[in-house]
Amino acid sequence: MTRNIRCAAACCVLLLLALLANATRVQVIQADSLGKNPADRRQMIARYAQPRGNILVDGRTVTGSKDSGEQLRYERTYRNGPLYAPVTGYASQTYGTALIENAEDGILAGTDPRLTPFPMWNQLTRTREPGGDVATTIEARAQEAAYEGLDGRRGAVAAIEPATGRILALVSSPSYDPGALSGTGPGVTRAWTGLNALTGRPMLNRAIRETYPPGSAFKIVTAAAALDTGVVSDIDENTDTPDPYLLPDTTTELPNEASDCGHASLAYAIEVSCNTVLAHLGVRVGLGDMVAAARKFGFNDSGLRIPSGVARSNFDTDMSRDQLALSSIGQFNTSATPLQMAMVSAAVANDGALMYPHLIDRTLDRHGGTVHRTGQKPYRRAMSAPAAEQLQQMMVDVVSQGTGSSAAIPGVTVGGKTGTAQNGVGNAGLPYAWFISWARVDGASRPAVAVAVVVEDASADRADISGGGFAAPIARAVMEAALSERDDR
Repeated sequence: MTRNIRCAAACCVLLLLALLANATRVQVIQADSLGKNPADRRQMIARYAQPRGNILVDGRTVTGSKDSGEQLRYERTYRNGPLYAPVTGYASQTYGTALIENAEDGILAGTDPRLTPFPMWNQLTRTREPGGDVATTIEARAQEAAYEGLDGRRGAVAAIEPATGRILALVSSPSYDPGALSGTGPGVTRAWTGLNALTGRPMLNRAIRETYPPGSAFKIVTAAAALDTGVVSDIDENTDTPDPYLLPDTTTELPNEASDCGHASLAYAIEVSCNTVLAHLGVRVGLGDMVAAARKFGFNDSGLRIPSGVARSNFDTDMSRDQLALSSIGQFNTSATPLQMAMVSAAVANDGALMYPHLIDRTLDRHGGTVHRTGQKPYRRAMSAPAAEQLQQMMVDVVSQGTGSSAAIPGVTVGGKTGTAQNGVGNAGLPYAWFISWARVDGASRPAVAVAVVVEDASADRADISGGGFAAPIARAVMEAALSERDDR
C-alpha cells in the first residue's frame, strides 16, 4: 500500500512540475509572441484603455482623444483634420496607423521604454505609461497658407528652413479628415471604402509619397552640375546652343517656349527657362556627372525618412544621350516628390549645404520633459559654395525680371524657378505646374524658407498653364507666412 502511495505521489509531483514548466513556457518564454497574436484581444483593449498622447503644432495640440464608452475605450480625434492630415496621418482602431501616428506610435501610445521610470519597468509590471506628446516642426501660418493656396486642387506644397532642415509646411490636396477612420463599426468601414474609391485619392500624401516629372524646376540641378564640373565657367557667356536643338543621335528637334534662346547664356536660360540650353549642357556634363549631381541633392535615395518614409525621387543611371538631354530638363524618367524639390531650393539658398529634412522637433513625456530632440544634421554637400552663390543670383533674376515675377515680395530677396512638366502619353494630359523658391529678409544672414509647389490639375487652357501663373502665388503666400512667423518671435 505504501509503495502505491509513493508511486501516486511521484506521478503527482511529475504532473505538477509539468504544469509549472508549461506555465513558465506560456507566461515567460511565449509571452511576447502570444501577446502579439491578433487573436489576443487583451492587447487591443489595453492599447485603447487610456488616452493617446498628442501631436503638437506651434505648441498647440492638433489631436485629442475621446471616451467612446466601448470596449476599445479611447478613440483618436483631430482638430483641423484635413489641414494636418499629411502631417499627422491617422490612428484607427480598425485600420492601424500612418505617418507620425505610425512613426511615433510608441511615444503616443505609452509603450516606448524611454517613457518608463526604470529600465524594463513595463516588462516587469506588465503596464504601460501614459502617452507622450510629439512636437512637430510645422508652423501653423505656413501650413494654412499652403492649404488655402491649393484650395482643393490636386497638388502639394513642401516648405523647409534651409539652415536647419526643419519642415515648416507639408500639405497635400485634396485632403481628408482622419477622424472619420478613428473608431470601429460600419461607419468607419464606409469612410475607408469611400475615401479609397475617390479619383482624387485624398489619402495619398502627395508631398512625400507621390513623384512627378519636375520639368524646368530641375534645371537648377543641371545648372549646378554644369558649374561644378566646369562645363560653364562664366554664366553670362554664350553656350553655343542652337534653337531649336537637335536631340543627340536623333532627328528630333527640341523647341523652346521662351524667345531668344539661340546660343543663350546660362544666366539668361535660367531666367526665361530655355529648354535647349539646359538640355545641351546636361549632355556636355555627361551621364556620370549628372547622376552624381542629382544624388547630391537627394535623388535616387530610397532611405530618406522624416521620420515617415519618403518616396524615392528618380534620375536614371543608364540612358542614351537623347534621353539624358530630356532628363536634364526634368522630363523622360526624371521624377521628384515636392519635398525633394524643396530640398533643391533649400540647398541653393544655404550656400550649397543641404540639411537633412525632419518633421519632428522633439518628443515629450507626460510631464512635458524632453524624451528626444531631433538635432539638425547635414545631409549632403549639393554643390560648391561659389556655384550656389551664382545660382542664387540666377534664381533672384527669375523673380525680379523673369518667369517668376508673381512670387516677388517687397523688402525680401526671393529666388525662384518655374517649371511646366509635360504629362501623359504624347503629352496629352494637362501639364504639372511647378514653382520652387526661397526667401531671405533683406539684411538677414540666412534664408528663412525654401518652398516647392506643384499643381497637378491646373484647370485652365493648356497654353496658360505655367509654374509662374499657378504655383508661384502659392509659394509667395507660404513664404510670406513663414516670414511673418519670424517677425513675431
